[in-house]
Amino acid sequence: MRIPRIYHPELIVTLDSLALSEDAAGHVGRVLRMKPGQEVLLFDGSGAEFPALIEEVSKKQVVVKISQRVERSIESPLDLHLGQVISRGDKMEFTIQKSVELGVNVITPLISERCGVKLDPKRFEKKLLQWQKIAIAACEQSGRNIVPEIRPIMALEEWCQEEYDGLKLNLHPRAKYSINTLPTPVTKVRLLIGPEGGLSSDEIDMTHQYQFEETLLGPRVLRTETAALTAITALQVRFGDLG
Repeated sequence: MRIPRIYHPELIVTLDSLALSEDAAGHVGRVLRMKPGQEVLLFDGSGAEFPALIEEVSKKQVVVKISQRVERSIESPLDLHLGQVISRGDKMEFTIQKSVELGVNVITPLISERCGVKLDPKRFEKKLLQWQKIAIAACEQSGRNIVPEIRPIMALEEWCQEEYDGLKLNLHPRAKYSINTLPTPVTKVRLLIGPEGGLSSDEIDMTHQYQFEETLLGPRVLRTETAALTAITALQVRFGDLG
């Protein structure tokens, strides 16, 4: 049986007994039904793992005993920032989950002219918490020890005009280069993925103003969630660590 990987939201600074967070305790105790003496593998976002044994399981808490700190990183050499216009239903959750598994470092949810999601600020805050939990769960599953940041929701132009010292890409079917034929090797990419209805012509012109390069994926029109994951995979194959 695979040893469960559990995220701890605070830095682990001593090798000692430790009470898991409420969410982690619920997962270990109620979902996995683990017992004292069984193993778990903690990570705290610092790039290390902490093998531990369960000491106590109760309705209120789970206590583990940490045995050692193990430095381990499977982060890609490509620093990838995804700007994703918010999609409807569970498509956004799917995009976040899979992009984290593929090695994305930062995700910024965006609002554009054709964004089909309309939420009030309080619901957006709840969505952000939900999306961050999805990113954590994807790290637990994929073996990553550094949790990607889910940034606050931004307007598209506000995000585009931020200073950035890497390559900025926007997908476009009439682009000169595909990801596989981009002429310059890069280590940092800011990738813009538009909504289901695509960016407006004004928005495409705006991305040119902020030095976004257009690139294409192929001859077929892809859904927004398919486009995001295809582009991330292509970038990781070209510049990252996917073979």
